Formats: sequence, C-alpha cells, structure tokens
Amino acid sequence: MTSTNRRQLLRIAGAAAIAAGFGATAAQAETDKIRIGYAISKTGPYAGGAGITTLPNYQLWVKDVNAAGGIKLGDKKLPVEIVEYDDRSSSEEAVKAIERLANQDKVDFILSPWGTGLNLAVGPTLNKLGYPHLAVTSVTDKAPELAKRWANATFWLGTSAQISNGLAELLGKLKSEGKIGGTVAMVSVADQFGIELAAAGREAFKKAGLTVAYDKTYPMGSQDLQPLLKDAIAANADAFIAFSYPPDTIGLTEQAQLLKYNPKVFYVGVGTAFPLFKGKFAANSDGVMGIGGWNADSPPLKDYLARHKAATGQEPDRWASSITYASLQVLQQAIEKVGKVDRAAVAKEIREGSFDTIIGKVKLKDGLLQEVWSVGQWQNGEFYALAPASLPGARAAVVPKPEWK
Repeated sequence: MTSTNRRQLLRIAGAAAIAAGFGATAAQAETDKIRIGYAISKTGPYAGGAGITTLPNYQLWVKDVNAAGGIKLGDKKLPVEIVEYDDRSSSEEAVKAIERLANQDKVDFILSPWGTGLNLAVGPTLNKLGYPHLAVTSVTDKAPELAKRWANATFWLGTSAQISNGLAELLGKLKSEGKIGGTVAMVSVADQFGIELAAAGREAFKKAGLTVAYDKTYPMGSQDLQPLLKDAIAANADAFIAFSYPPDTIGLTEQAQLLKYNPKVFYVGVGTAFPLFKGKFAANSDGVMGIGGWNADSPPLKDYLARHKAATGQEPDRWASSITYASLQVLQQAIEKVGKVDRAAVAKEIREGSFDTIIGKVKLKDGLLQEVWSVGQWQNGEFYALAPASLPGARAAVVPKPEWK
C-alpha cells in the first residue's frame, strides 16, 4: 500500500471518527428532552376555537408533564420542549408549518391544529412524515375511511353522522312526548364541518320523522345573520338548528334575542359549550343546546376544570377541551409504554392500547373514540350532556327553552 493511500485511509478514518463523535453527541442531546411541535390558529377565523379548546390544553398538559419531571423513557424522565407556529387559520400555512416542524425543527412529535378543515388538510402530510396524528377536533364522516388509510391517525369527536343522529334522536323523542312539533329550521356554515353535518342532519332528521322546513348554508365569516333568522321565523319550526363555528354561534344567539326569536329548541354549534358563551349571555344561556357536552358530575373532570382554570385563567369548554387533554395523556402513556421516540410504534400503541385519562378508560376502536357526546344544554350555569342518553352523566333536556330575558 502506498503512503498516499495510507494517508487517504487515515483521513477517511479520522473523518468517520469525528462524524461518529458528532453523531453520538447529537444522539445524546436528543435524549435530553422531547421536542413537540404544533401549528395552531392564533389569528384568523379559527383563532377563537383554537384559543379556547386546543391551545390552553396543550399548555396545561406541558405544564403538568414538566412539573412531574417529564415523560418517562426507560429509567429517566425527559422534559417537554415546545416549538409552535401560527397557521393563520389557513390550510396552506398549516401544511407548511407541519413540514417545517418535521424537516427543519426536527421535532419528535407533532400535535394537531384546531378544526375539521385543518386536520383534514394536514392529515396527508403527517401520514407521509410518519407522525402520530391526534385529530381531536375533527368531526367528519370520512373518519373511518381515513383511519384505515392513515395508520398514524386517530379521531376523537365522532363522525358527522353520530352527531346528527344523536341530535335527531333527541328531537324525535321530544316530538313523541309532545314537547315539540315535527319541523326543523337548519342553517350551516359553508366549511367542511358545516357541510358534512348538514348533509348528515338532513338524512337523520328524515329518519326521525322530522321535516326540514328551512335549510340554508351561509359563507364563513358572515356577520349579518338576521336574514337567516328571519327566514327561520317564517318557517315556524319548533327547533332551530345551526351547525356553526364560534363567531356565528355567538352572532346567531345575539341576533335571535334582538329579533325575539325563541323557538322551543335553540341549538347552535361549536362555541355553545365555551365558557365565553355563558359569560356573554349569562341567564340567557340557560336552555340553549349545542354540540358536545360532558359528564359534569365526574370527579376527575371537576378536578380538571379547577386545574385548567388555575393554570390558564379560564374554564375549559364543556366538550372538546377535556378530550383534547385526554388525548395528550394517551400520547404520553403510549410514549412511555414504547419506551423510546419511535413514532410508528407510538402511533400503533395509541390505536391498540388502553389508557387511563380524565374522561375515563380510553380504548380506541379502528382509530376512533367510540363514546362521544352529540348534544348538550346549558342548565343553571352548567353545560350538561343530553345525548346519547345511555352514557354516564346524561341529563334530561329542558324543553321548551326559557324565554330570553
């Protein structure tokens, strides 16, 4: 072997040793903490929902985990470090942020955005990158199909059909008891969420023997909702149903009071279970129905409510907040069971394992949480779940809704 070749081999060996040293240092550094990223709507039309349901629970969970020493991997606990971006309520921005978190920030896990539309938008990217996707705030009839297609994805709030069927069954029961008539006025926001729920609602109401006397979709961001309400008044339906997003939910309730529109059932969508709804409408919130609900008598949920308020300065919403926090408990327990940052193994464990959470024992089936609330109602300052009536903590509906004060 020539001296030139020997020098080349020494240089290669030296470079390999240096690279190995850097690799070992990097690997060691990676074990010092678990980096978790997310893109969340801090601005734009989804910011209200994200700021009440999702972001506070991400912050509370990280606080709780780090206060307990971190997530246990093997014989040590690692603190959680957060990397976050504003997706600006834009599907394009959300996807870009997810790619940045994975490819530039090299985070270990990525949490989901708020809302059905954004979760469906980032789903293919998270699947391609191999990150577990906790699509907690997504309500879609595509969930069973997507859960089959995306082995990393799980869905936690039920399908549009589940939500609409639960509402239709409740209204059908109220009709059979003579508490309401058989006609419904329905409006829906022109977003994936509203479009799917309205489509499922039409089918469910028909099966329940109800007639949709008025059916109108409105653009997202609409502020003057009085024309919709006036048309609903003209339809003379006993039940007003709105598959709406938080700003519309507030606007519809506010403008219904201005018009003195007080049907026997007044149901508005996302946002009804928010603490700001009760805060804004006070006694006028009583009797209003909305999507979701929770078991208000559950001791773990009472404790969670107190901790959430102490940590964030606000109460959680009475639907997806507790499920969001529970999904993070599932993520933590799955990571600890796997014992290392192995995203594929963690995603598999989330799907197949059993977990103890604030909402009780969680065992997903085919990637979906099975026991989900579809209807709740404000009663004496608490948003109680009404349907399905078979679940623990369900209350009887107060119908007709009290007059606006």
